[in-house]
Amino acid sequence: MRRWIKKKIVWLSVFISLLLSADSYVLLKAFVLPQAEAVIATNQVASDTTTVESSNTTETTSSEPVITATSYTDENIQIAIDEQVVNDTTVYVVDIQVSDASYLKTALAQNTYGRNIKEATSTIAKDNQAILAINGDFYGFRSSGYVIRNGNLYRQSGEEGQEDLVIDENGDFSIVDEYDVSAQELLDSGVQQVLSFGPTLVENGEIVVDTSAEVGQSMSSNPRTAIGQVAENHYVMVVSDGRTDESVGLSLYQLAEVLQQAGAKTAYNLDGGGSSTLYFNGNVINTPVGGQGSSERSVSDIVYFGYE
Repeated sequence: MRRWIKKKIVWLSVFISLLLSADSYVLLKAFVLPQAEAVIATNQVASDTTTVESSNTTETTSSEPVITATSYTDENIQIAIDEQVVNDTTVYVVDIQVSDASYLKTALAQNTYGRNIKEATSTIAKDNQAILAINGDFYGFRSSGYVIRNGNLYRQSGEEGQEDLVIDENGDFSIVDEYDVSAQELLDSGVQQVLSFGPTLVENGEIVVDTSAEVGQSMSSNPRTAIGQVAENHYVMVVSDGRTDESVGLSLYQLAEVLQQAGAKTAYNLDGGGSSTLYFNGNVINTPVGGQGSSERSVSDIVYFGYE
């Protein structure tokens, strides 16, 4: 009898160990282990406007850029960073004008789409020779939401009520509900980027969030990242600090006000909080709070301006 009981205990222990191992693997696969995934479809727009060819070489610009601590100017890209204080919070408002929409790009961590593939915004930016970059929508944090990047469709599972920022081949912004149009339809229409986070902050020049709007269960004052379009080939990026002794953070409505005042006709909220990062000319400009101390949180993607 005792021998039988011991056998039962041994087999029960083995079963529990296997069960725990299986559960651990599922959790690791879902949240830790990197898993690269393939492109579903592509509709990349080729552009030859970013190069100036001579008989012997190909250069990105015909003259050296003029760069200061808060600005960048060459014949194709003009960037100006304005540091403001809004609601006891340091806010960076970046005005960007380009000669062609092809200079507005996105990039993935490790140049790979997939689950649990992450890098710091500055690392992704440097790998892609970005002049200016912000964190994107952190697509890897969710299992749904359209993902189209640089004309490549990676994820087409959507949900009703999810507002996405769409950037077409002309660099123009619009807002769509995933319930109203499929990712494949967007790709077929020539869309180059779809960012799925939100909410929409400004549409047709008017603020479209109310004072109580928030992302999930987030606090009402946070570090924030957002992007907007002012006019053709004219954009604005806003990154605010928050959760520090020096900066309280912004509400979504306050963020919308900043973008509207900067001239945005369409503006969209991206992943914020610990992810909020502004990179310019080799340096992180804001004060991220996502990592150890004042270091960056690793994210899955960025939005940037540059030649690469």
